[in-house]
Amino acid sequence: MPSPPVRPLVRPLDLADEATAAAVHRIGRASYAVEAALIGFDGIPALREDLQEMRDRPLRWLGAVSGGGEIAGFLAWAEEDGGGIGVDRLCVDPAWFRRGVASLLMRHLLAESFPERAVEVSTGAANAPAVALYEGLGFVRGEDFSPVPGLRMAHFTRPAPTGREEAS
Repeated sequence: MPSPPVRPLVRPLDLADEATAAAVHRIGRASYAVEAALIGFDGIPALREDLQEMRDRPLRWLGAVSGGGEIAGFLAWAEEDGGGIGVDRLCVDPAWFRRGVASLLMRHLLAESFPERAVEVSTGAANAPAVALYEGLGFVRGEDFSPVPGLRMAHFTRPAPTGREEAS
């Protein structure tokens, strides 16, 4: 009986490293191309972002990295003025779809990196896999919005914990 596949490990990514930045850029474009098809809108800004524009963004990066060093997916965020965390992008290499990579990254961000802070994220409202992920992780969906004609986005918030939760 074959052994189950090994899940990637989450670690910070350094986009100053050329190979890392190139892999993140490639994965982002591939992942956003799939989202564009899902939501029927190909004007996602990250699809047109070149490597240097991506590297220049004031974001922090986490990657899901396989034992062989392959980046399976990544998450990038920024700290917001009110102390919350704004997830800017969550992308999975299509070769790693349906293996729990996005969930692994988000769970790490929520439980390990920022367990006491509010976290916000937006996705295309028609991106059913992403919507299901955020709802499954306890995010609350706010009002949808349209930043540009033809694009409807769903906004989600995971509020900061208000106090100690009792164990069930």
